[in-house]
Amino acid sequence: MKIDLHAHIKLSKKTEFSIEYFQASIQEAALNGLDAIAMTEHFNTFRFHDIYEALDSHYTYTEDYYDVDGFKVFPGMEVDVQFGGHILVIGSREAVLELRSRLEPHTAADNFVAFSQLLDWCDELSLLRIGAHPHRESNPLTQHDRDTLRRLDCFDLNAKDLHTYGPAMRETVMELGQTIGLPVVAGSDTHHPLQFGSVLNELDAAYSRVSDLTACLKEGRYRIEVSACLETKVKAASLVKKLLKQSGAADVAQRIGK
Repeated sequence: MKIDLHAHIKLSKKTEFSIEYFQASIQEAALNGLDAIAMTEHFNTFRFHDIYEALDSHYTYTEDYYDVDGFKVFPGMEVDVQFGGHILVIGSREAVLELRSRLEPHTAADNFVAFSQLLDWCDELSLLRIGAHPHRESNPLTQHDRDTLRRLDCFDLNAKDLHTYGPAMRETVMELGQTIGLPVVAGSDTHHPLQFGSVLNELDAAYSRVSDLTACLKEGRYRIEVSACLETKVKAASLVKKLLKQSGAADVAQRIGK
């Protein structure tokens, strides 16, 4: 199974959820060889719950994923934590929505949840947790103490960071993983369909439960694939997203998936 573990299905946090944009994103992901994504939309995105209401009305939810015409979409979120950093959480629909409910008082930047509190809740709810773009200069994770970082399951090798900082970022993240004792997994961090396939994880088998997916990652039964077209994919997706936002045409983009 090939999966992207850091994928957004909205153009930006400020746009409304569009089922057409979602469908275009999944179609593009499948065309780029993916079998599954973790849907890690920002926890404080505009009208977060619209996403799940729409998916529940259009698709079957079975085991721990939405079945989108044979493509697996695992529920998740990207969560900001106090003192900086983003954490990807992935789990059952019920667990993700329960965590989102607990995070309601923490959606504003002046009151983000404490990292340790988030991890406690993830323990309780059996959520996979990945440290997103740990060396991104604008929002790193490395300021947190090592004992807290060790409570994560993985670190994120992020396509945007590979584009911004160059291929050496892979070794930098791998070194962090070795130092802390955590595996490194790949995520595109896409907000636009063009970026799918820039990076992915090829697992040793197909999984339908997050517990099995977590075991696969922690036991290293996967390999990371970085596309030779990563630079083009990320640059094109970023440019299109920027132009759409500047032109005020985000709603059009959501409808037509371009």
